[in-house]
Amino acid sequence: MNNKKTLSHLRILDLSRVLSGAWCTQNLADLGAEVIKIERPGAGDDTRAWGPPWIQGAEEGARQDSSYFASTNRGKKSVTVDIASPEGQALIRELVKRCDVVIENFKVGDLKRYGLDYASLSQVKPDIVYLSITSYG
Repeated sequence: MNNKKTLSHLRILDLSRVLSGAWCTQNLADLGAEVIKIERPGAGDDTRAWGPPWIQGAEEGARQDSSYFASTNRGKKSVTVDIASPEGQALIRELVKRCDVVIENFKVGDLKRYGLDYASLSQVKPDIVYLSITSYG
C-alpha cells in the first residue's frame, strides 16, 4: 500500500501556528492530504523566524526561513489571510466550504471573536471536522 495516497481524498484547512497544530497537519500532508496553511500577511507563521539554523531561498533576496518552520510545514500550500479583517474572515469561510477538516491551535476563544470558531464554521459547513489544540484550554 502506498501511504502517500492514504489521505489524498482529504483537504485540511490549517489555521495552526507554532508546533502542535503544525506538526499535526504536516503528518496529514505526509499521508497525502491536501493541506492549506493560513499565515499572517507580512509575517507568516511565527516559526519562520525561529532560527538558527536557517534555510535561504534560492532566488537572490529571497526570504530566509528557519529550519524549524521547514520541518513542520513541508508538503503544505501556504496562503496569507488577515483573519482580523471582514474580507479575510469571508475568505476563510469560503475555504471551509471546500475543506473536510479545520485544525487550529489558537488560545481558547480567540477565533470566536472573528467568527471562525467551531460554532460559527459549522453553520457554514455542518459536516466539518474541527480540531482545536490548546495548551491550557
